[in-house]
Amino acid sequence: MKFGIDRLLQEPMLRKSLKGKRVALLAHPASVTEQLTHSMDALAGLPDIQLSAAFGPQHGLRGDKQDNMMESADFNDPELGIPVFSLYGEVRRPTPAMMDSFDVLLVDLQDLGCRIYTFITTLRYVLEAAAQYGKRVMVLDRPNPAGRPVEGLSLRPGWESFVGAGALPMRHGLTMAELAQWFVQKLNLDVECDVVTMEGWAPTTGPGYGWPMNQRSWINPSPNAPNLWMARCYAGTVLLEGTTLSEGRGTTRPLELFGAPDLEPRKLLSEMQNLAPQWLEGCRLRECWFEPTFHKHAEKLCAGVQIHVEDGAYEHARFKPWRLMALAFKALRRQRPDYELWRDFPYEYELDRLAIDVINGSELLRQWVDDPEATPADLEAITAADEAAWLAESQAMMLYR
Repeated sequence: MKFGIDRLLQEPMLRKSLKGKRVALLAHPASVTEQLTHSMDALAGLPDIQLSAAFGPQHGLRGDKQDNMMESADFNDPELGIPVFSLYGEVRRPTPAMMDSFDVLLVDLQDLGCRIYTFITTLRYVLEAAAQYGKRVMVLDRPNPAGRPVEGLSLRPGWESFVGAGALPMRHGLTMAELAQWFVQKLNLDVECDVVTMEGWAPTTGPGYGWPMNQRSWINPSPNAPNLWMARCYAGTVLLEGTTLSEGRGTTRPLELFGAPDLEPRKLLSEMQNLAPQWLEGCRLRECWFEPTFHKHAEKLCAGVQIHVEDGAYEHARFKPWRLMALAFKALRRQRPDYELWRDFPYEYELDRLAIDVINGSELLRQWVDDPEATPADLEAITAADEAAWLAESQAMMLYR
């Protein structure tokens, strides 16, 4: 199959409208061609492309920052001599001076298919800026490695943030180009937004179900996104960032496992099984122990659970990572009502709201976990309604059938 960047490089007609224009690129470490050349280097090698600037999202153009809220600075590329602007530094929205550096912005970002992944928000911000300053945007599409399944509560009005770009469910099922179309329509943006689609993307076909396994190398789009298995789990395990439980940062399997020094995983799994066994389907859960080298519970032995989605037990349509993690929180609260679960700290520049609420896009999940009378059926009712509404709305945006 071919990603959008590969088609742009290989099909001169797709570049015809860029001739004589100042072209900028928004990219990150996973922005590579099928030959594993970074998109900026590949574009710079074309005689009919005039690269005038580049932009880097969170973690940087080349990937230089490990954790959240670690900002990147602007710099000049030493090879190409062009400015590289950070959209996760002094600003997160492009400034007038940045917008004046190009005529057309190429967006080549690998997403993980999860609302909280900040590249989605950066996409929204550059589209809004392009509409304001009369610039053109061209999205070079890439796969959604989590595929088409949709899961989770939709973000509620007033809960927009840098990890919540709009009223999406946690697992949205769209590609970056499809999301761009949704933003343009939803925000009523007067902007020229073109798309270079992929060729041969098969999101319903195994074993990749969204990611072209055995065809394309996996390049970390962010430091803690090391493989496809993490991408499959992420719409659930990202919730752990708002808790005192380790999400495995500081281990070799971040966001595939969770735990804490005082967790009792065997009892927790038993309670989860009793509460809602249907939310545990499509994967294997394994009791494990790990010692993070940094981040939460650094250098302490943690007892926990690893979510396995890399073997024959994985069922793409039945795996529900958001429900699985919600269930883990509920089971822990039932077993230990006074457990200090919710982590209170500044999260992605939100200072007056609990991180778990910012991540989830409302207070609904936390309230359900903390309510001793609330049942899995209660959460299922509101979540299923959100998912059905999003499935109906997002159909019109889909570029691949």
